[in-house]
Amino acid sequence: MTTTTDTDTLLERIALLERRVAELENHPAQGIEDRVALVVFSGDLDKAIAAFIIATGAASMGLEVSMFFTFWGLSAVKKQKIFNGKDLLEQGFTAMLPGKLGDTGLSQMNFFGAGAQIIRSLMKKHDVSSPEELFALAQELGVRMVVCDMSRELLGVKDAELVDGLELGGVATFLGDAARAKVTLFI
Repeated sequence: MTTTTDTDTLLERIALLERRVAELENHPAQGIEDRVALVVFSGDLDKAIAAFIIATGAASMGLEVSMFFTFWGLSAVKKQKIFNGKDLLEQGFTAMLPGKLGDTGLSQMNFFGAGAQIIRSLMKKHDVSSPEELFALAQELGVRMVVCDMSRELLGVKDAELVDGLELGGVATFLGDAARAKVTLFI
């Protein structure tokens, strides 16, 4: 009798597990897709390089990639500084912040810009694409690049200061991408 009870218990457990597996197969993680969502918060050269390497690597693997540039990360998607048409505070931010990716420094050991030049030299020596080349590759691979509209307004960044082909959006835009992503990173 013990054998029958043990067999019945085991069969019940197997049936329960099969039902649970079927439920999970029918309702996988809601909306998770083959995508990567990045928040680019830092305006440091080394962090921008990392963000673009991850973005281009993921895109080349067939993942959909979105990059959300906010606050100091806007430096990675600017092409120039514009002072006209800005109030005093906005002009101050413009003066203090890099005007484009090529003007950004390192987060560590920047040494008044010498560190950034050394990293760029080492990248060239080792045939690593420059940050500007990585940015262009990201665009070519279809990486979605969204500029935080709130950060742009707070820092007084005009549309004409931004690289062409970028989207403007808010936190809801990023969260919509992140909610469906397998990987979400904050850089």
